Amino acid sequence: MNPVRNPEELADKVLGAIKAVAGLDSAMLHEPTFQGNEWKYLKECLDSTFVSSVGKFVDQFEVELASYTGAKYAVAMVNGSAALHMALLLAGVVRDDEVLIPALTFVATANAVTYCGAIPHFVDSEKQTFGIDIDKLSAYLQANTLQEGGNCINRVTRRVIRAIAPMHVFGHPSNLEGLLKISKDYNIALVEDAAESLGSQYCGRHTGTFGIVGALSFNGNKTITTGGGGALLTNSLELARLAKHLSTTAKIPHQWEYSHDCVAFNYRMPNLNAALGCAQLEILPKLIEAKRKLALEYRNSFSGIEGVSFKLEPENCRSNYWLQTIILDSKHANTRDRILEKTNQSGFMTRPVWNLLHKFKQFANSPKMDLSGAIDLEKTLINIPSSAHLGMGN
Repeated sequence: MNPVRNPEELADKVLGAIKAVAGLDSAMLHEPTFQGNEWKYLKECLDSTFVSSVGKFVDQFEVELASYTGAKYAVAMVNGSAALHMALLLAGVVRDDEVLIPALTFVATANAVTYCGAIPHFVDSEKQTFGIDIDKLSAYLQANTLQEGGNCINRVTRRVIRAIAPMHVFGHPSNLEGLLKISKDYNIALVEDAAESLGSQYCGRHTGTFGIVGALSFNGNKTITTGGGGALLTNSLELARLAKHLSTTAKIPHQWEYSHDCVAFNYRMPNLNAALGCAQLEILPKLIEAKRKLALEYRNSFSGIEGVSFKLEPENCRSNYWLQTIILDSKHANTRDRILEKTNQSGFMTRPVWNLLHKFKQFANSPKMDLSGAIDLEKTLINIPSSAHLGMGN
C-alpha cells in the first residue's frame, strides 16, 4: 500500500476508486430503481379511483411488509417521521419525558421525539456499527440515573427517561442485544428507528422487530420507495390496532356517521403510494443483492488506498448497504472536504454524515453525554454513490 502524500492525491484516489466501480461518467448518491410492476399497479390504482387512504393496495402492502420483515403486524404511514412519531406515542412517550437518541442520526429522529412534547437526550456512537455505544451508555446510565416506581429517572433533570430510539445508520444494524439489555435493566422502552434498514438483519432477525415498535421509511432515496411513505412494525395486535386508529383521525367505523373518540392524526399512507410499494417489495431481494454486490466491489476498489477504509456490515449482521460509506483515518480527516469537493465537481455525488444534532439551536438545551465517538465519526465518514443499479452491471 503506497502512502498518500497530500490531500489532493487522496481525493484523486477516492474519485478513481468510485469511477472504477460505477463505470459511468457521473452517479447520484441514491436513485430509485423501477424494474417490476410499478406502472401496472399504479394504473390499476388509478383505474379503481381509490387513490387515497382506502384501497386494496394499502392492505396488501401491510400484509406483504409484515411477511417480509417477520413482524406480526405492519401499519403503513404517510412517511417515516410520522411512523416514528406514532411508534414513540405507542411506547408511552409523553410530554416532558426524555428519549435517548444518538447525536449521530438524521434530524427526523429528534423531531419525532419533540412532536411528543418530549426531550431528546443525546448519546454517543461507536465505529463498529455507527450505532449507539452500548458500553459507554450503560456506564453513563449507571452513574446518572436512578429507579423510582418502575421508571428510569435522570438524576439531574428529574425527568423520566421513557424510551431509547436507536437508528440503524446507513442500513447497518445497531447492537440490538446490548440495546435490549439496557432496555430491560433500566426500564426504558426500545423503539427502533429502522428508517434506513429495510432488508437488514441482526443475528438472522429483521431490524425493526426487536423493540416494542419499529419505524421504516420509503422516501424516494431509500432502498425501496413509495414516493413518500413509512410504516410501523409491531408484534402486538393491540398496538397495531391503536396505530391504525390513531393514524386515521380516530374515526369510529360507521357506514355514514363521522365520530372520533380522541385527538388523532391523518397519517395513513395513500393507496397510490402503497401500489408503488407493492411493486417495489416484489423486487426488494434483487435490489439488496445488487447493493451487497456493489459493497464488495467498493471494498476491493478501496482496499489499496492508504488512509481510507470501506465500511462493511457488523459481525453477525446482514446489512442492506443502503448508503455505501468510506471512513477516513483520523490523520486524513482534514482531507474530507476536498474529497467531497472533487467528487461532486466531477459528477459523482458524495455526502458527509449529518451534522450532530446537539449542535442545532433547537436542541441546545437537551441533555447529552460525552459524544467524543460521534464527533470523531462526523469528521471522517463519507457516503458514496449507492444506487442499486450500480451493482447490476449498470
